[in-house]
Amino acid sequence: MAILKMKKLRVVAMAAERDELLRALLRLGCVEISEPDGLLNDPDWSALLRRGVSPLMDTKGAIADVTSALNAIRRYAAVKDGLFIQRRPIRESEFLSSDSAAQAKETCDKINGLLMQLAGLQSDKGRMTSRAASLTPWKGLDFPLETPDTAHVIFRMGVCPAATDVGALRAELSGGETAAELYPVGADKTQQYLLLICHRADEEAAMEALRPAGFSVVTFQDCTGTPRENLAKLEKSIAKNEAEQKRIVEALAACGGARDALRAYADRLNAEAAQDADAQRLLTDGTIVFFQGWVPAESEKKLAALLEKRDCAWETADPEEAEYPHVPVQLKNNWLTKPLNMVTDMYSLPAYGSLDPNPLMAPFFILFYGIMLADMGYGLLMMLASVMVLKKYKPKGTMEHFFGLMGLCGISTFIMGAITGGFFGDFLTQLVGIISPGTTFALPALFTPLNDTLMILIGSMCLGFVQILTGMAISFYKKLKRGQVMDAIWEEVTWWVVFAGLALAILGVTNIVLVAGGVMVLAGAFYGAKDNKGAGKILGAFTGVFGSLYNHVTGYFGDILSYSRLMALMLAGSVIAQVFNTLGAIPGNVVVFLIISLAGNALNFALNLLGCYVHDLRLQCLEYFNKFYEDGGKRFRPLAINTKYVDIVKE
Repeated sequence: MAILKMKKLRVVAMAAERDELLRALLRLGCVEISEPDGLLNDPDWSALLRRGVSPLMDTKGAIADVTSALNAIRRYAAVKDGLFIQRRPIRESEFLSSDSAAQAKETCDKINGLLMQLAGLQSDKGRMTSRAASLTPWKGLDFPLETPDTAHVIFRMGVCPAATDVGALRAELSGGETAAELYPVGADKTQQYLLLICHRADEEAAMEALRPAGFSVVTFQDCTGTPRENLAKLEKSIAKNEAEQKRIVEALAACGGARDALRAYADRLNAEAAQDADAQRLLTDGTIVFFQGWVPAESEKKLAALLEKRDCAWETADPEEAEYPHVPVQLKNNWLTKPLNMVTDMYSLPAYGSLDPNPLMAPFFILFYGIMLADMGYGLLMMLASVMVLKKYKPKGTMEHFFGLMGLCGISTFIMGAITGGFFGDFLTQLVGIISPGTTFALPALFTPLNDTLMILIGSMCLGFVQILTGMAISFYKKLKRGQVMDAIWEEVTWWVVFAGLALAILGVTNIVLVAGGVMVLAGAFYGAKDNKGAGKILGAFTGVFGSLYNHVTGYFGDILSYSRLMALMLAGSVIAQVFNTLGAIPGNVVVFLIISLAGNALNFALNLLGCYVHDLRLQCLEYFNKFYEDGGKRFRPLAINTKYVDIVKE
């Protein structure tokens, strides 16, 4: 349970071996290749070497294609992923097989080809449907759409707003000297469809008379025959289009059996993309390639065996302290502390060269969560959910940490629920009362949130005080390790003496220890002002005393008081559960009781599942970590096969 020691790595290999070397490092999964920007800024290096090139863009395009194919299978083959993706075990040789990749690519191209055809057909149908919609109002017109104007007569199809008085327009045209006639063809809610026939010489006058009514000419390009004939053709074309679409959809649905192969192909492409991205970080002159990076010290031997086998020139070295901010961090944890990576990932990774907070935080986080939720029923649900998901779906990364932490906190919740006698609040007590009126039943409890609230409050703050003292002890150890002995004495030891003195004074044992603590606070202030001169030293010492007292007293008091949330959340969860149980028991019917109680407890459980995590996280990050934690670490990201859909089985 520590931060792995890292080694700085430099490698020179033959350029012809580049791809094979990267593929071997990908399988090894323990080398992070870093950016060479610093070297390229050096004129001596930049004159010799340049960045490598790789088919990264092509690989990303292939990833987009397979993603599109998987989405098509999910949509048309009615194959759902479910809440969690169940990984399929696959042998490494099969995963990296060129034949498997070629077959998957062929299937992917086939699916994407079908999708392109389907998109084209859908676009064609949209155009035909739009054309049919525009022709439908004219279907009563027994008039060829392609009929040309004659030498003396013109024909104009047009529309005007639905509110237009067509009779008045016709009267206006026929009552004047204009040789024109207007015929209504159809109408809908928005427009009226009209046919204008007029003498060619009177076209301008007729259009001028119709313009105030909003008349606008409509034309149909590339249409021959009457509107009814064109509609019949369009209906046949649409029916044919729909049949072809159905055939393609069925073909896409038939590709559902290829989902597993495409998923493995997607994982392989993502691994190749990682390899291609690192290939661009390599420097080359065409004959050799050079790269630098990081490798965990514990993996150095197996890396050495690989590099020696490929006749590479290489060296490793311990990073200097000035390089620590750039050294990647990888935590080494066991089954108990690994789930706490979820917390450190949300907060910040520890700086390289500092302490791994997970083993220092795990006991407190798990215990505090159990105290806040404190119910056997809720704890049992958490344990069952954790075991079921981890065993069946085998999630990786954050989800693995989440359900692992849920299981550990579920155990703590169950134990604290057994201590406080809670099983979905007082569910069993109320149920027994309904089934057998007059019978009293209660689970045994060491103490209960409602009856022992003050004791729980005091116990919560005592636990908080223990965690704060633990943080101070860790800080004390770190300062001694760095040789900051006096800082450790005048900071942590001084306040330990003050705390011990307060306890002894309150118990009436002695006041001497408290006085000694006060003297140490004063001496620590003078030590802090040692760099000042003359009166400035005295003034600095006194201001240091008051500043130290104010900051530490208010800081420690506020931190300890913050742990009262352990009691508050325990009490709130217990009361809410009992309220729903009581409401369900009022009708005196078991079925009604179960419905109301289970619904209320489900809501209470969901709220507290998140609420307890947030408050527990706050206690660790604000009250505990600020005593010793150094954050700002950069995650170790080795070139490795990281899969989403499959589990690689080593052969």
